[in-house]
Amino acid sequence: MKLRVYLTFSATNVREPIIWKLAKEFDVITNIRTAEVKEEMGLVGLEIEGAAEVVEASVKWLQAQGVHVEPIEQSVMAG
Repeated sequence: MKLRVYLTFSATNVREPIIWKLAKEFDVITNIRTAEVKEEMGLVGLEIEGAAEVVEASVKWLQAQGVHVEPIEQSVMAG
């Protein structure tokens, strides 16, 4: 399963290596498609690929880290 999401980071977690931790914690492939990171916030377009149950667990883990996760329409980041 491949899931495309926008991740929104707050001032409290924008400096944390959360995407790196995600790849270490779960058997998923991550692909950063777009990113805008500032001192107070960050927005990342991310593909997460792996077994469906692992991808779903990784999204729940991201939310538990305080990251807002929003699915992206397939056509937005196609290519």
